[in-house]
Amino acid sequence: MAELAAYFGIGLVVGFLSGLLGIGGGIVIVSSLAILYTAHAFPPAYVMHLALGSSMACIVLSSIASFRTHDKHGAVDWHVVRNITPGLVVGVMGGVLIARASSTALLKYFYLAFTVFVTFQWLLNLKPKPSRELPGRNGLATFGVFMGVIAGLFGGGGAVVGVPFMTWCNQSMHRAIGTVAALGFPIAIIGTLGYIAAGWNAPDMPAWSLGFVYLPAVVGISSMSMITARWGARTAHRLKGNTLRRIFAVVLVALAAKVALSV
Repeated sequence: MAELAAYFGIGLVVGFLSGLLGIGGGIVIVSSLAILYTAHAFPPAYVMHLALGSSMACIVLSSIASFRTHDKHGAVDWHVVRNITPGLVVGVMGGVLIARASSTALLKYFYLAFTVFVTFQWLLNLKPKPSRELPGRNGLATFGVFMGVIAGLFGGGGAVVGVPFMTWCNQSMHRAIGTVAALGFPIAIIGTLGYIAAGWNAPDMPAWSLGFVYLPAVVGISSMSMITARWGARTAHRLKGNTLRRIFAVVLVALAAKVALSV
């Protein structure tokens, strides 16, 4: 019961942040699960792999709730979604393959560097100046490959590059967040299938795991995040979120430090 309560708590926080900022769901899930999986003595060689795969599966339902709410506010550019998705699929699978070939230690260091980057980006509110228009179909598909690799390798961090790219291309912040939230759905689906396949024959997996996806964590986190993602998305259209952005940055630093010490 204590383990399930922890997953519920993660889901409440993750769903709200995902809807509010269009970012952070995967990062918070991966770090939290890595800490919990280590505490539960999951196979050390696959702690990060299990955290990444479970994160992808958790994002499936919350991404639906998030992008549907953004779409009701007219904040999803479906033209961009359609053209980025083919490259996104290729990129996510590439990221999963890289993760499967990497050790837990290497994935941990990648994750920590990625978290530091995200933290400073949001703490300092670093955004590229709108200086160009959206590229054509090939340009969007190429960007999708890059975004997909990042998402596949870090358990759903595609928004870190997706939102700045959209704002750089003269899209409003609300439209950038809404569009990237919609892209989170194919990322989560392909990433989940990829991590299930990648961990299918891995030895000593815990009970109730499907490849590198640990089902109790997925059920606990998803059941809560799909509810609070709607709240976060609604709030995003009412607030600027500067204070919450700073709080989020502090939470990321604390989680990253804990991962560095425990995993």
